[in-house]
This record gives sequence, structure tokens and C-alpha cells, in this order.
Amino acid sequence: MTRLLSGLTLAATAVALIWFLSSAALLAIAIAVATLAFTEYARIVDAIGARVPWWSTWAATLLAVAMVPFPWLPVESVLAGALMLIAVNVLVSDRTGTPLLADTAAAILAPVYIGLPLGSLVGIHAIAGREAVLLLLATVVVSDSAQYYAGRAFGRTPLAPRHSPKKTREGAAGGFVAAPIALVIAGHYWMPAVPSFWLAGLGIVIVFAGITGDLFESMLKRAADLKDSSHLIPGHGGVLDRIDALLFAAPVFYFFLRSI
Repeated sequence: MTRLLSGLTLAATAVALIWFLSSAALLAIAIAVATLAFTEYARIVDAIGARVPWWSTWAATLLAVAMVPFPWLPVESVLAGALMLIAVNVLVSDRTGTPLLADTAAAILAPVYIGLPLGSLVGIHAIAGREAVLLLLATVVVSDSAQYYAGRAFGRTPLAPRHSPKKTREGAAGGFVAAPIALVIAGHYWMPAVPSFWLAGLGIVIVFAGITGDLFESMLKRAADLKDSSHLIPGHGGVLDRIDALLFAAPVFYFFLRSI
């Protein structure tokens, strides 16, 4: 019951924020979410054995969130700025050799893994409106639900037993079928200018990206010997546990919109 209530509350809050807030206000929410997600990420990295330069990496991550939504600013400029912030902190580190290399790699990953996707969500809102953001969220939810129920009904073959033993190829197939269909149907009303075959292809890529995001976070937690990224959300774990698929799917949707 706790899991159900917290899930419904979280979903209703997210829909309300997306529907009623402007893109600028939504950016402030994205920055807050990025801070929570980064805190969990730093905890996971520390458990693995690396040490993220906290303040500079956090600032670089928020820089990516804030700058990505503006289409006139090249993404490479955002990443270059984030890299410079991290480099300043790494250069004054007292660690050397392999530990320093691991710290640097973990720090560089944070703006790409957390900042770029959350900035992309705001960018989707700014470019195509609230309906497009909800369309993305609905596609990811349909994909996750289809994978779960198809996996329970037909799942026999593990998809990635080392990283997520419960995921099956049959469950993934359910996501690849249901999510593109849902995106085509909903996109007919919310994105009528986009051809159906484009939406179907986009749905397939979003499912693939979502599965990859889920497996990636599972890999991080398994390496850190953690079940959840945190205990912030009752019954659901942490922020990263809730948005793992979305972190990989959002940039795909954002760059699709920018390209058309």
C-alpha cells in the first residue's frame, strides 16, 4: 500500500508540475531533482571506490541542466564548460594514479548522465509544450509496464543476468511492441504533424534507451552492493531508481524534436 500511495502521489505531482508550470519554473524543479539525483550518484560512486569532487561536479551537472534547454547553445559548449569546472577541482586533488583517474571519469559522467537528460526534459517542454513531455513520460511508463507484465507472463530467458536478473528478453519484447503503438496513437493527437512511421521508430528507440538506462543504473548499484540509490521515496527507493529509464530516453526525444 505504501508503494502504491507514494507512486500515485509522485505521478500526480509530476503531471501537475509539467502541466501548470512554465518552462522557466520547470527548470527550477529540474535543478532540484538533479541535485537529489547527483547526491545519490555520488553516494553510489563512493561505495564503488571512487570519489567525486563534490562541489565542482555538482555545479557542472547543474550547468548542463540549465544550459541544454536553449536550442541556440551547442551541447558541446555545455559539456566543455562542465569539463572545465571538473578539471579545476581534479587538478587540486590529493589523489594520484588510478584513484584520480576513477574520480575524474566518475565526475565527467555526472553532467552527461544526470544533467543532460534533465535539461532535455525542460527543452522538450520549451520546444513542443507540456503535451510532448507527458507523451514521453507515458511512452516510458507503457514500456516499463509492458515489460513487467510480459515478463511475468512469458519471461523465460534472462536479458542481462549479471546486471538485472529479473529482466527477460520476453519482457523486453513486450515493451518494444506496446510502447511504439501507444506513442503512435497518442502522438496522432498531441503531435499530429509527425508521421506515424516516425513515431513508431521513435518509440522503438525510446524503449531501447529506457532498457539501457535501467540496466545501467542496476549495474552501478550492483557494483556498489546497493539495493536502492536511496530511501527517499517510500517503497520506491531513490530518485535515480525512479528516473533511470527516463535519463536515457529524454535526450533521444529531445534531439528528435530539435531535428524536426
